[in-house]
Amino acid sequence: VGNSSVLTCPLKGNLTMLTWRITPKAGGLCTLVYRVDKNATHRTTCSDNINWTFRAGLPPALEIQQVGIAQEGNYSCDMVSTEGNFHTSYYLTVLAPPRLSLSCDEQGSPVCEAVAGKPPAQLSWVPEGSSTAEETCHDNGTVTVFSKFTACSINVTDVTICMVSHPAGNWSQS
Repeated sequence: VGNSSVLTCPLKGNLTMLTWRITPKAGGLCTLVYRVDKNATHRTTCSDNINWTFRAGLPPALEIQQVGIAQEGNYSCDMVSTEGNFHTSYYLTVLAPPRLSLSCDEQGSPVCEAVAGKPPAQLSWVPEGSSTAEETCHDNGTVTVFSKFTACSINVTDVTICMVSHPAGNWSQS
């Protein structure tokens, strides 16, 4: 989430026509068509952060700026050239790093939350102890993971660390 992504369409021969079809998990079909003979582009129902990228010596590409969860889905490129017709497909997976918070509940037990991550974060505690974990799914596909640490042998003054593991990174708070 928030980064740019560039998907290329391998160029073989001289380009005649290029079509990108985007089928996001949420929302409708987006198409971008470029015809060389008319030097014309056509786009339907594509968000403003999705654009062509044509650079000399590089294959034509599609750039998605400030990628959001709504851009996750299938991306296919159909190229017509002097060498024939070519098809390339991608599935764009969007990772959303969770926001981490650590606090204590009314009884003084540490509570760790990894808020709005995609996929759900994995929480663990140092020192190891018993913990309960709950997940809350959100409409946008993100998940909040809540974990409460309890251990009979740990003193209230001891340092407890919540560790969060996620494909977008790893974090800890104490």
